[in-house]
Amino acid sequence: MLQFIGRRLLALVPVLLGVTFVAFYAMYLTPGDPALLILGERATQERVDALRRELDLDKPFLVQYGTFLARLAQGNLGRSTQTNNPVIEDIAQRFPATIELTLAAMVVACVVGITAGVVSAVRQYSAFDYAAMVGSLVGVSMPIFWLGFVLMLVFSLRLDWLPLSGRYDVALYFPRVTNFVLIDSLLDGNREAFVSGLKHLVLPAVTLSTVPMAIIARMTRSAMLEVMRQDFVRTARAKGLGGFPVVLKHALRNAFIPVLTVIGLQFGLLLGGAILTETVFAWPGVGRLTLEAIYTRDYPLIRGCVLVVATTFVLINLLVDLLYAVIDPRIRVG
Repeated sequence: MLQFIGRRLLALVPVLLGVTFVAFYAMYLTPGDPALLILGERATQERVDALRRELDLDKPFLVQYGTFLARLAQGNLGRSTQTNNPVIEDIAQRFPATIELTLAAMVVACVVGITAGVVSAVRQYSAFDYAAMVGSLVGVSMPIFWLGFVLMLVFSLRLDWLPLSGRYDVALYFPRVTNFVLIDSLLDGNREAFVSGLKHLVLPAVTLSTVPMAIIARMTRSAMLEVMRQDFVRTARAKGLGGFPVVLKHALRNAFIPVLTVIGLQFGLLLGGAILTETVFAWPGVGRLTLEAIYTRDYPLIRGCVLVVATTFVLINLLVDLLYAVIDPRIRVG
């Protein structure tokens, strides 16, 4: 197992280097002079030259990239040109909100998607199977921003059951330790803040979960149907095992590898693709921070957000690879 983990960690190094190169090169190819775009057309040439020296824009590309890697190794992503704060601090304040939203969305997607996929496979061609597959097709096709507005209209404006936007009621106070609202409210023993955080989380989490939920449901159904036709499932049933143990212990475990792959990919995609959801619900996460940085042409912050999201995506895929070995020992032996 240790050798398997070591091989995966070694394979991670060139991937992360490639991520840093692509993120840096994409900003390098941006048309126009970044210093002039940041300061505006009325800026004096002295200020433009000073900012170019500060951002190392007056040096060759390879020198700029080498300096960037050296600073990155020290945990330095530069300073935001708008707030003048270290980029890593701005991201650290907003990233927990994105993680909280993404985790909640994936919990909803996995619970509903896996359950629907398993039931659809067990009861193939039933009314539930057709309804689940039609629902998954609608979920994949539906625009997230449109669904978000519909949910806000129904559950916030018409029924007044859930809050419209934000992470919690701004009138509430509790110390921010981890920047996770649910965790910080529990640490403070503030039940009202915890309930408020949960209520604010429901609508954006459900909105963000629709696409991965549909994909997970279809993949689970497909994988379950394939496994349930195998000889070992028929043998287990011939030995007198009931339907529930056969489905969960034998079929689902062997069908879970492709499902786990989809879950890992969707989780990584949600971390970087929550911009629309965070914008619609005024959720202060990294997606919204990236959009704000694009509007203000804050190149160090844009590069930092892209790097953090891409690195998180790579690490999630590493975790999925390790979970493969836990679920199926043949993978680490191979």
